[in-house]
Amino acid sequence: MTRFICIHGHFYQPPRENPWLDEIELQDSAHPFHDWNERISTECYAPNAVARILNPAGKIVQLSNNYSKISFNFGPTLLSWMEQHAPDVYAAILEADRLSIERFGGHGSAMAQVYNHMIMPLANRRDKITQIVWGIRDFEHRFGRMPEGMWLAETAVDLETLDLLAEHGIRFTVLSPYQAHCIRPLAGVAPLAGPSAEDPDRTTGALPIDLMWREVTGARIDPKEPYLQRLPSGRTIAIFFYDAPVSQAVAFERLLAKGEYLVQRLMGAFLPDRAAPQLVHIATDGESYGHHSAHGDMALAYALHSIETQGVAQLTNYGQYLEMFPPTMEVDILERTAWSCAHGVDRWRADCGCNSGRPVWRQQWRGPLRAALDGLRDHVGAAFEREAGKILRDPWAARDDAISLRLLGTPEERAAFVQRHARSGWTSHDRVRVMQWMELQRNALLMYTSCGWFFDDISGIETVQILMYAGRVLQLARELGVADYEPTFLQQLELAPSNVPEHRNGRVVYEKFVATAPLTWEKIAAHYAISSLFEEYGPVTQLFGYLAEIADYESLEVGKVRLVLGRVRLTEETTAECAQLMFGVLYFGDHNLNCGVKLDPGDAAYQRIRQQLGECWSRLDYPQIIRLMDREFGQAAYSLASLFRDEQRHVLRRLLKANLAETEATYARIVHEHQPLMRFLQQLNAPLPRAFMLAAEHWLHSNLRQAMDHESPDFDTIQALIRDAVQWGIHLEQAELAYRFGKLLARVAEHWHADPTAVDRMQLLGRGVSLARSLPFVVDLWKVQNLVFRKIQSLFPRIALQAAGHRESAQQWVQEFTQLAERLNLDIEFAREIGGIAR
Repeated sequence: MTRFICIHGHFYQPPRENPWLDEIELQDSAHPFHDWNERISTECYAPNAVARILNPAGKIVQLSNNYSKISFNFGPTLLSWMEQHAPDVYAAILEADRLSIERFGGHGSAMAQVYNHMIMPLANRRDKITQIVWGIRDFEHRFGRMPEGMWLAETAVDLETLDLLAEHGIRFTVLSPYQAHCIRPLAGVAPLAGPSAEDPDRTTGALPIDLMWREVTGARIDPKEPYLQRLPSGRTIAIFFYDAPVSQAVAFERLLAKGEYLVQRLMGAFLPDRAAPQLVHIATDGESYGHHSAHGDMALAYALHSIETQGVAQLTNYGQYLEMFPPTMEVDILERTAWSCAHGVDRWRADCGCNSGRPVWRQQWRGPLRAALDGLRDHVGAAFEREAGKILRDPWAARDDAISLRLLGTPEERAAFVQRHARSGWTSHDRVRVMQWMELQRNALLMYTSCGWFFDDISGIETVQILMYAGRVLQLARELGVADYEPTFLQQLELAPSNVPEHRNGRVVYEKFVATAPLTWEKIAAHYAISSLFEEYGPVTQLFGYLAEIADYESLEVGKVRLVLGRVRLTEETTAECAQLMFGVLYFGDHNLNCGVKLDPGDAAYQRIRQQLGECWSRLDYPQIIRLMDREFGQAAYSLASLFRDEQRHVLRRLLKANLAETEATYARIVHEHQPLMRFLQQLNAPLPRAFMLAAEHWLHSNLRQAMDHESPDFDTIQALIRDAVQWGIHLEQAELAYRFGKLLARVAEHWHADPTAVDRMQLLGRGVSLARSLPFVVDLWKVQNLVFRKIQSLFPRIALQAAGHRESAQQWVQEFTQLAERLNLDIEFAREIGGIAR
């Protein structure tokens, strides 16, 4: 075989965690999902782990783990989120790499990535090293092996970066064909490690004519083979230049509308008269396969399956191809270039004209933003070297090793880390300061995440996110006694103009969205105190990245009014820093409450305040309680608005549920009293009066949500409500209802999966699937199909054999199961014959 195909997917989402909570807060723009990571995981990352392959009749005949057959990289920060929030998908990705090692001659398909998608040519050398070291260490921790290749953010490249990759054992990377400057044949095939001969002077003409450099700048380099790049240190690294036209067609020309289109385009890229081995390979954002292009995962699965079964080419990955066919050509890259900017790397530092859809807007803010961050980085870097150096033998080596604090995250690892790097005689106080310095440096890296510059305005959510990291750096620097850099930082941001008139410039954006975000001990204690009115907390509670240990808690209640007084010890897990605080909350019901917090004044003062509040409470003297709280806690009162966003929404839903009960009862009464008239109007094809429509719409949605969220499904009620909605012309909130019904079906399927021989459970699931097929919106049956499909291979043959032996219960089970598979569009016989699940 001389024809090889490799498809690379760059799967990445920018880190979206609140820097103080270390969790992604609710993102309304991702509705009905909690956040964009969850939404894109559902639309892309999960489907590619169990992709459908259809027969000509449109029935599912195989499930395929696409990752095991392609080359891929996942951003480390995204994998960290997946490990916690999408463990099944995370496990499938790790399994795919293991399977690819078996498939591709010992070479895993997973590539590493520079840690948080920093534009490497614009980074200083220290940051480049940490990005590479963290990317490798994260990869080794997850995949259990050393990576052969590493993906560079936006394929942004310079020789120093490539040299550092090679120094750290990376054998290859992938670039755009437009990032090559010139090429020439190798005089001999050089090794991919160790020193190389000094490069001859290109201007002397001493080389044979067939070994002289040929410029390819502006032209498309032949992407069908690997190239060798010689590096300033004498090291070398291999570079694969992807096929740009086919890659762009995947991303922008609907090539994933059908798997056949992808196969045809890939095969059409081969040179028919070329006898030598040739590699057709493409590289795109992995989100193309399902998120940007709906069902792109299925098109990819079909293409991979078709190429394999037809034998028209051999699937491979970069590591395997490099071993089989080392470079015969040498390349010299264009430095400071990237795949998504026609102007080098100016998209991340200048108003170069590259934008994401608003050509009238300017990006003059990019340069001042980078200058402000560079100034902050250098300011805290000098302090880090000076102050942390009093505790650590080599602060920068410690930072490179600090990825272990994220990967393991245990108190034992924090202690071991300090033991590895600290000078002798360190104290527990020094350990806390070391953890604070490491957290500062982590955020100083995160604030360079590339997405902060990619889009059109400094007020965009991606840029606000990197400013949040900068805000965290400034806060930690102040706590560590570093001279306050914020005034200078704000002055520099003032030079970054916004395209949105009300935002004016970067300083205004920072003051609007970031300046109020930093958490203090008081804010965290206030969250704990207020949320304790609505949650049952135990002795120790996890509040995102903090542990709350209750030292004392007293609650007094009369009717709707409650008075809570307590003491809580808070510990920040990343730094092990802790504080004890006292709080008091006076709650009048609904959203009316007054909360005060302050650092714990000691047992005697606490008991005094407790006694005084108790005396006021015994008289139900609420004004005096408020005055006493103002005096003891100060005027900075906290309210429901002080809660973290997810808890705030949770509490508000509880409050609104109680308050909306009367309103919903009114709507229900209107619908029930006037339903005969509404049905009569519908029979006459007469429009319903607006008042009836509003009442019916609210009543229907409220009842549908309740029915879909209930643990015991009532499909008859859901069907009747949907029928009424359609008959009355009610506008259904389709996205939300589809999401809720999909979750309901998944619960029913899990219940059946726990006891798959239970016919009644299978019948209930079948009814739910039938209803899903009849609804006026598309319900995601992905999870249900996966669970049922796996039983085709594992359980169906055994019970079918019993049914053939005239066992009545088995015959009933086979009949119900066959009907369920039919409703789910599964080809039960074909899938059973071929084994069904393709790895």
